[in-house]
Amino acid sequence: MAFAIMQLTDAAAERIREIIEDSDKPVIGVRVGVKNAGCAGMAYTLDYVEEAVAGDDHISDKGVQVWIEPKATLFLLGTVMDYEETRMSSGFTFNNPNQEGACGCGESVQLKPADLADLARARAEATV
Repeated sequence: MAFAIMQLTDAAAERIREIIEDSDKPVIGVRVGVKNAGCAGMAYTLDYVEEAVAGDDHISDKGVQVWIEPKATLFLLGTVMDYEETRMSSGFTFNNPNQEGACGCGESVQLKPADLADLARARAEATV
């Protein structure tokens, strides 16, 4: 089994399928990234993908296609993307082992690059 940069929950995969189906233009998947933002330093980004971007990492999970910005890869290693609905809000969430903190308003997160030694161990375990 190959090591994936990121995994999706069933709820996230279903919501991505809905986004693709509801789009006004042909969409083949989504692109996840990070940007400098907010008081904690970074925010996750999510965009439509009409055609694959050369150089992006790519995962196929639960029947949906997700591309990952190269600058985001080290910050997203080991992340599980979910989709949650509550009475007050709905949206994608990221259970990220590289997250060290978040701002009080929930707009941004503090991320550290993944430990490459941990990545090497995870890849070795995934191939066993």
